Order: sequence, then structure tokens, then C-alpha cells
Amino acid sequence: MSTSEQVAKILLELNAITLNSKKPFKYASGIISPVYTDCRVLMAYPDKRREIRDLYIEAINKSGAKFDVVAGTATAGIPHAAWIADKLNLPMVYVRGKAKDHGKENLMEGIIKEGQKAIVIEDLVSTGESAINSVKAVREAGGQIVYVFSIITYGMEKAKTSFAENKLKLVSLTTFADVLNTARKMGHINKEEISTILDWTSDPANWGKKNGFE
Repeated sequence: MSTSEQVAKILLELNAITLNSKKPFKYASGIISPVYTDCRVLMAYPDKRREIRDLYIEAINKSGAKFDVVAGTATAGIPHAAWIADKLNLPMVYVRGKAKDHGKENLMEGIIKEGQKAIVIEDLVSTGESAINSVKAVREAGGQIVYVFSIITYGMEKAKTSFAENKLKLVSLTTFADVLNTARKMGHINKEEISTILDWTSDPANWGKKNGFE
């Protein structure tokens, strides 16, 4: 079993990813989606979260990334960044969704020194916005970043474009396409549903209307 299929299986078994093209989910943004991803559920399963942590580290080592600090995205990337930093005995920082409105008004918590190299740990990459914002915050603090690591990516063009524009390399443990294929093997969805669900990644804003849910 490949790493991608291994991770996909974990996410599906723990209901960290739920697929439903017949009764889709409505996001806070109003977007209708056949997929709901919540990797936070991994926190409840020590064995599985350690497995994911070790697969992150394996991917990091294979990438050849050179770094001094592990940076986590708020909020879902923080626990994974903490577990990775602890295992590697390295400093960690995390980037808030927005700067505090009191005290030192920090956007980034922790310490990164001028010129230090960092990697960003994200759980899910959809549009890539949260990962890009974290990268920018670390760079503005003097850090250098080339790599972002995630558990899963939806493979959206917007994310690919944003990563390229910001000179970043994304390494994801699994892909949405592999999750769908694994879900079919596990009996969660049928072959016909795969293209319908995968189509959502091409045009998420209009998928609901196109499929008669709006």
C-alpha cells in the first residue's frame, strides 16, 4: 500500500473525510460541497496521529528540505507541527489566523531568528490561503521557507497558482483523487460518483448550482 492510500484509508476510517454527493455539505462561506474534511479528529486517536506524524517526517526527509524551525498554521496545523517539532527536537512557531488585538498584537507566536529556515505544516490545502498567509508571516519575521507539508490537498488550481507565485513547494501525504479511489475500494462511494465529486475541485463556487442543490 502506498503512503497516499495509507493516509487516505486512515482519514476515511476515522471520518476525518466524509463524502456525500447526494446530500452535500454547506460551508460557512455558503459553498455547497460533496466533501467535508476535519483532520482535527486525529487528535483523538494517539496511534493514528503518531502514524501521521511519522509519515510527515518521512515525507520531510525525502524532500530534502533544510530547516531549523517547524511552523504550524492556525489552528488545525498546530498540533501536527507540535508533534513533529517534538519528535525532531526542534523549535516551533505558529501563525494566528489574524494578529491579536491586545498585548504585543502578535501574528506569529514563538521565536524565529533572522535567516532561519522553516517548514510550514498544514493539515488540509484547499485554496492554499492559510498556508500562504503563514509563509508570509514567517518570511516577514525574517525566516526563509520553501516547503509546505500537508496531510491532504484538494488539488485546486488556485492553490497551485498561489504556491508557484510565492515560490513554494507543496508536499502532501495524500491527494483528493487518491482519497476518492480509496473510498470506492472501501465501498463509501461508487465509480460514477468519483467524477461528480472530483468536479467540485474545479469549480467549488458553482458545483452546488450545477448539480441542482441551489
